[in-house]
Amino acid sequence: MADDLYAVLGVKRDASDREIRQAYRRLARQWHPDVNPGSDEAESHFKQINAAHEVLSDPDKRRKYDQYGDQWQHADQIEQMRRRQGAAGGFAYQGAEGVDLGDLFGGGGGGGRGGGGMFDSLFRRAGGRQRGRDLETGLRLTLEEAYSGINRTIEVRGGAEPCRACSGSGQIAGATCHACRGQGAVTTPRRLEVTIPAGVTDGQRIRIAGKGGSGGNGGAPGDLLIRVEVIPHPRFERRGDDLHVEVDLPVADGALGGEVRVPTLKGKALALRVPGGTQGGRIFRLAGQGMPRRAGGFGDLFAKVRLVLPEPMSDEQRALFERLREVSRDASTGSTAEPATETAEAAGAAGARSGEQTEAAS
Repeated sequence: MADDLYAVLGVKRDASDREIRQAYRRLARQWHPDVNPGSDEAESHFKQINAAHEVLSDPDKRRKYDQYGDQWQHADQIEQMRRRQGAAGGFAYQGAEGVDLGDLFGGGGGGGRGGGGMFDSLFRRAGGRQRGRDLETGLRLTLEEAYSGINRTIEVRGGAEPCRACSGSGQIAGATCHACRGQGAVTTPRRLEVTIPAGVTDGQRIRIAGKGGSGGNGGAPGDLLIRVEVIPHPRFERRGDDLHVEVDLPVADGALGGEVRVPTLKGKALALRVPGGTQGGRIFRLAGQGMPRRAGGFGDLFAKVRLVLPEPMSDEQRALFERLREVSRDASTGSTAEPATETAEAAGAAGARSGEQTEAAS
């Protein structure tokens, strides 16, 4: 991504993990496609926000980004080359502008037959079998997909791997290998079908053995790590294995009792019977309607009641509310409005008599 990732999330470079997480959630809710249906601008912003969060929320990726900028994805290769050649004084990385990546990957002007790039050192060295490196990729899921689990085809870009045509030598029968152009390594995206289990959590890593980088000299391949990112839902909030949702309840049903429909991630609404006298903010627990648990079973769904007035309000409804206010006021004071005014005046007179004490207290 060419844009500065910190600027995308609107945070400082020394922002804490919590500040990054809060900024991401705020922006994700603002630009979520479900909240902005049909908006190409919102979709573009949402992708940028997710891409920035994927890097900055991961300590290792963030460290690489801070050091190498837009070339952070090549950090492992750069650091490996530095370790191998640093003792000889032949390599020193000084930031994104201090090195020619073409030279690192054998694409610079000095890369003649057989190549002169970094992968000559990585793949043409003598030794025994070398295990392939682990690869990591991100996968974004909706909360519904995390609830049910999915099968998804993903594309894995694992950087350079030894060329199978020339076995990493860069030459075939003394001639330059055309498959890798003499570099001894090729970059070929792979498509894999992976299974994401139900109940997966945001930030969880799923390891798929043997699907990482190819090993050298007949070594075993590395593993593939899939880092899951669960997109914030516009209505449900997940807390562990539990879900929280707000539901609207007409004020009359809150006073007298009634029924409210509670949505679930199964796609079906449940009928919740609320008793009379239900106040706004009261929370009802629906057992077993939350997220799947790894050990089996489900979490719970907590529905928070939000009292709502009729809109628009009819003349009859307004008259009834006015009558309710009068009755409620009479019940709370135990007297009519006129004595209440006299009481207020008496209180004012009493306050005037004690004004000297009041001023002193203040």
